[in-house]
Amino acid sequence: MVCVYLPGRDMCIDNSFNKMEKSHSLFSPGNIAGLELRNKIIRSGCFEGMSQGGNVTDKLIEHHREVAAGGAAMTTVAYCSVSFDGRAFENEIWMREEIVPDLHKLTDAVHKEGAAASIQLGHCGYFASKKVIKKTPVGASRKFNLFRLSYCHEMSVNQIEEKVEDFGKAAQMAKKAGFNAVEVHAGHGYLLSQFISPWTNHRKDKYGGSIENRMRFPVDIIKRIRKYVGNDFPILVKMNQFDGMKGGLEVEEAVEVAKYFEKAGADALIPSCGFTSKTPFYMLRGNVPIKEMVSNHKDLFTKIGLTLFGRIMVEELPFDKLFLANGARKIKDAVSIPVIYIGGAISLTDMKNVINEGFGFIQMGRAIIHDPQFVNKLKNGEVTESDCDHCNRCVAAMDAGGVYCVTKTEKV
Repeated sequence: MVCVYLPGRDMCIDNSFNKMEKSHSLFSPGNIAGLELRNKIIRSGCFEGMSQGGNVTDKLIEHHREVAAGGAAMTTVAYCSVSFDGRAFENEIWMREEIVPDLHKLTDAVHKEGAAASIQLGHCGYFASKKVIKKTPVGASRKFNLFRLSYCHEMSVNQIEEKVEDFGKAAQMAKKAGFNAVEVHAGHGYLLSQFISPWTNHRKDKYGGSIENRMRFPVDIIKRIRKYVGNDFPILVKMNQFDGMKGGLEVEEAVEVAKYFEKAGADALIPSCGFTSKTPFYMLRGNVPIKEMVSNHKDLFTKIGLTLFGRIMVEELPFDKLFLANGARKIKDAVSIPVIYIGGAISLTDMKNVINEGFGFIQMGRAIIHDPQFVNKLKNGEVTESDCDHCNRCVAAMDAGGVYCVTKTEKV
């Protein structure tokens, strides 16, 4: 209770709600491998579509500065390919020395707002666009990609070893650019996920078959990154709990995957789900904005494919709060490093419960895209839940100059 004494009028305001929320562990500092974050809420890696020509743009910098100013403890620059041939779209970054100064401008802008910055490092594998990378994509095994209507080449051992080095050097450049952590993308059906998943990995050599063999490439990458960045730099890993289709990774095996990542030296895990080329909206849930995706996509064949087969290719699943909680709990209980919860944590009550349950942090994307000030508003008691309606038109907007909340813009 705060009392204000004014001439002729005394007024008392009950601010116990705000005090309670500010002191709750959700808003107290958290730690990942020595990196202290100001609270437990991290902006997840959601592809921004703001890196035209593979470059760091002013729009991308401002996007993440705004997230940092909105109260998130750390913002994640999404999908930076470790090499040119790992890109799915023309407006994706790939890591190279010439963009390090511009990436440093981004991290400086985030740091000035009191937040940390992470960058998501990955490689699309067989989901890479032949049109963008100017050659046939590579993958764990030769596989037909329905989204691209093309086959990939099976990676040779030399190519695997080359990519291990690419990940290591990319992480080293990220550290040089002022990032506080790297997030290795080993989920969502990208290259590392393609090696982990039995649905895409049919190899007969030391990289295929058993879970130990399928994890060899991802494990080697974590070890190589550690060699390049040192022991005091956080390595986060986004992985799948399940792929979402018959023959893919399931939760029981994902628990073993998590153990391999921990043993390799990962500092935190983010258990997500879905296969971009097969079950892309498993990781999101909610509406599938086919009309907007067709309208915004530039490639004619993709437009035609989405128009004719979009509803068949992309399954629509209803949004549920905490829709990944069950599998995430199994992974959390199996490892000793922090597990970061992602998947439908949009209310203050659910977020507090997740932290109280023992998850180290929470990642969220659409709620912050919808309102970059969402974390500050939660902390100050202005809101208790995101009013994002999960229309997912922000996903379609990625192909129209950059991600933004279409619904919110329409209401303004």
